[in-house]
Order: sequence, then structure tokens, then C-alpha cells
Amino acid sequence: MKENMSQYEIITEGKEKILVYGRERIKVLITESDLQDKVKELGGRITKDYAGRELVIIAVLRGSFIFLADISREIKMPVIFDFMAVSSYGDSKVSSGIVRITKDLEFSIEGKEVLIIEDIVDSGRTLNYLVKNLQARNPHSIEICALLDKDVPRKMENKVKYKGFDIPNKFVVGYGLDFAENFRNIPFIGYIENE
Repeated sequence: MKENMSQYEIITEGKEKILVYGRERIKVLITESDLQDKVKELGGRITKDYAGRELVIIAVLRGSFIFLADISREIKMPVIFDFMAVSSYGDSKVSSGIVRITKDLEFSIEGKEVLIIEDIVDSGRTLNYLVKNLQARNPHSIEICALLDKDVPRKMENKVKYKGFDIPNKFVVGYGLDFAENFRNIPFIGYIENE
């Protein structure tokens, strides 16, 4: 069975759905439905935990933008949004190990309750760098909400308070995550099967 997604094509092999685009085959790892259920659950927990407090959500661009849009609608209280962009991948599937800020915050977070919205925790290096950078700005607190936590050896621990899914050590795309800026708009999370 085939479903048309403009230039993408979704094929069904047995019980599995695979997105095909040119030579790339992206196997579904987390379905759209599972993503929405988890986002609703996380949004409810965040609403409960921060009730009556002023919350600043800092989204790490660009990979978290779809997760941010969805989870922000599930957080049932006023929040302030700001954005940062950091890079350690470039066009590679492997982190370079060098983290750089490519877009900084617009507002001060001094004395504020801060929640970082992150798409994926991989080596932990980028998130660790970001937390240390933000701690230097004297917020009242910093917590982390990450949609994905990749099963990889880490040299540094990141304390993710709100975690969506544990995933295997595969390079994933979709739901905001990309490979060389492609595949962000896929409504599920998958991995490139022929990598």
C-alpha cells in the first residue's frame, strides 16, 4: 500500500511503514500518534509542576521547533518564550564536538524559572554547554525537557527532568530533526535505514 506525500512516498512492508525519498528509506521509530500522546503527558506534568510560577521556556533551535509548538499548546498556563540556536553537527551525522551559539537569547533570565526544550540528547556535550552558559546568567532554576534521549555512552551527565522517549543509537530524523536540513517536516520520528 502506498500513500502520497508530495515528493515523499510512504510504503507499507508487512506491519512497518517506511518513508521513501529518492534512495533514502526512513523507517518509523516513533509514530505520530505516540508523539502526540507523549507531548500531552509532558505538557500536563510541566503545567502541574510550574503552576503559579512564571516560566521562561527556552527552545533550542532548530530541531525543537515542532516539539515546542506542540508542547506549548499542552502547557495550560502563561509562559514566556525565548530561543537559542547552537550547533555541533553541521551537515554531518556525527557531532563535531565543538559547540557554538549561533543565536542567543533576547531577554534576561536572571531570577527566572527556566525550562529548556530540547529535541534530542545525544552525547550530552551540547546540552551541558548550554546549561553552563545559562547558569552563568543567574536564573532561579533550570530544568530540561527533552523529547528524545539517545542510548549512547556519555562522558557527562545531563539531568533531564521531562523526558519523552529513550531511543537506540541511530541517527533520527522527522518531527523537527534533520539530516543536512532535510526531513524536518516528517510527522513521525524515524531513522535512515540505508545509512
